[in-house]
Amino acid sequence: MPSNASDKNAAPPLPEPLRVPVTDSHTHLDMQSGTVQEALAKAASVGVTTVVQVGCDVRGSQWAADTAAAHDAVHAAVALHPNEAPRIVHGDPDGWSRQGAREPGGDAGLDAALAEIDRLAALPHVKAVGETGLDHFRTGPDGKAAQERSFRAHIEIAKRHGKALVIHDRDAHADVLRVLKEEGAPERTVFHCYSGDAEMAEICARAGYYMSFAGNVTFKNAQNLRDALAAAPLELVLVETDAPFLTPVPYRGRPNAPYLIPVTVRAMAAVRGIEEDTLAAALGSNTATAFGY
Repeated sequence: MPSNASDKNAAPPLPEPLRVPVTDSHTHLDMQSGTVQEALAKAASVGVTTVVQVGCDVRGSQWAADTAAAHDAVHAAVALHPNEAPRIVHGDPDGWSRQGAREPGGDAGLDAALAEIDRLAALPHVKAVGETGLDHFRTGPDGKAAQERSFRAHIEIAKRHGKALVIHDRDAHADVLRVLKEEGAPERTVFHCYSGDAEMAEICARAGYYMSFAGNVTFKNAQNLRDALAAAPLELVLVETDAPFLTPVPYRGRPNAPYLIPVTVRAMAAVRGIEEDTLAAALGSNTATAFGY
């Protein structure tokens, strides 16, 4: 065993491979160490054969689309993260355009950014619009209007292009559900890194929303997530890493990556009281249906 095996910055070891392949339904390869090819090979070696690469801003969404075009095992999701919208409106948009020109802030800046997301969403290898939604944890009251306007625009883009909608919902359950009801949710809607309780899982189930569980379902203080997982219909359950974040126990705090999906799958199977292969088969089928590939 390498001397740095217990180092909090060291990559966790490869888990036992899954016998039935699954997809990491939400990852950020652009925030992880190593090349895309290395990440995909490592994931495939343990049965994680496909990933959904998710953009959080215009540049990241452009990168996601380009990466999906170059790799059959990568599907793209494109969007402005909820916290990106108020940053553009109230702060520096940081010159994200493809031509390298500095873009305006304010409402015009948000409109320009949304127009680029709209363009990317039309591409065939872009399977989803996300992650979008609401975040009341990092954005204060002064940013709520921009977040909600951006969220509504993303819902419209997803429906017009027939793409899945990937939702970021942090401390904003009631408002996210309200906006989805007011706008009319796309046919395929995914709650990324599901963070609600069992009662909310029942609400999502009645609406046909997919619930994607990440490594935090393994955390000691996350009984609400395990209760939600137990309550969710199996046909609406997905799995993700949100890598490099939310590394599952026993590697919490160390870098996450798609190859660690088997750790979370096994924990989820234990919560559901079903065989690992049964869960993996459902996850694989559900993710393909949710993202339309």
